[in-house]
Amino acid sequence: MKVSGFTFIKNAVQFDYPVVEAIRSILPLCDEMIVAVGDCDDATRELIASIGSDKIRIIDTVWNPELREGGAVLADETNKAFHAITGNSDWCFYIQGDEVLHEKYHDVVRKGMEQWKDYPEVDGLLFKYRHFYGSFDYVATSSRWYRNEIRIIRNNSAIYSYRDAQGFRKGNDEKLKVKTINATIYHYGWVRPPKTMMDKKRNFGNYWGGDRVTEEFIKENSGNFDYSEIDALEKFTDTHPQVMCERVARMNWQFDYDLSYNNLTLKDHFKNFMEKWTGIRPFDYKNYILLK
Repeated sequence: MKVSGFTFIKNAVQFDYPVVEAIRSILPLCDEMIVAVGDCDDATRELIASIGSDKIRIIDTVWNPELREGGAVLADETNKAFHAITGNSDWCFYIQGDEVLHEKYHDVVRKGMEQWKDYPEVDGLLFKYRHFYGSFDYVATSSRWYRNEIRIIRNNSAIYSYRDAQGFRKGNDEKLKVKTINATIYHYGWVRPPKTMMDKKRNFGNYWGGDRVTEEFIKENSGNFDYSEIDALEKFTDTHPQVMCERVARMNWQFDYDLSYNNLTLKDHFKNFMEKWTGIRPFDYKNYILLK
């Protein structure tokens, strides 16, 4: 079985992406790792090269300025990395620059890939998600945070990154058919120093808002990000991946949250109730078809 990892990144240093940790977290499972490095304003390329693994192959890309709407450029960059994968790989492991796989799941993921490798009807493998928010001590719990997504796909040229690169489709906009594996991706996209978080939010407005990003938008999104504007969190009591330990230890800002407070909608309360009592979470968006 051959496995290729792939990701894309731009300005990781400027916006404090844990992309080195992301890559290192899946590297033990991969025979090669394709990293599409965009036209950066910082030392991102040198950062990726500093990982020092002969598995890593950097491809230099230029982000298309015409794709400044709905995050389409992110899917475009994902596809550039995907298309650079070696043709004889069985599986392709996608990881974004703020996602990390805990090492405790390595064996589970490897077994899942081996189990379904020779079943062509299985397009990909579905992971659970844990979204950290504000600090490394809290995770988001409302339904606006996606709970599952595809991160391993078959090496099939009919598959492509979908919309803003959160998931995948194939052929004529078909959802992928997937199997679940009991592994969780840790998403750290909302854990940064408050000033850096606001800089990142303002910058990414360019990739979702297109020409609607005005001087007024830029002015309104200056200063420090206010992490207190969140509907519901819970305390994280488990361990972080080993590759994240240094980053967690050097956190230099304070964020505390009153766990007795939440601003969940009635719909969220109903979803939580149904999930607790039936194990099924109704009405959640699913960008895949789950195989029995």
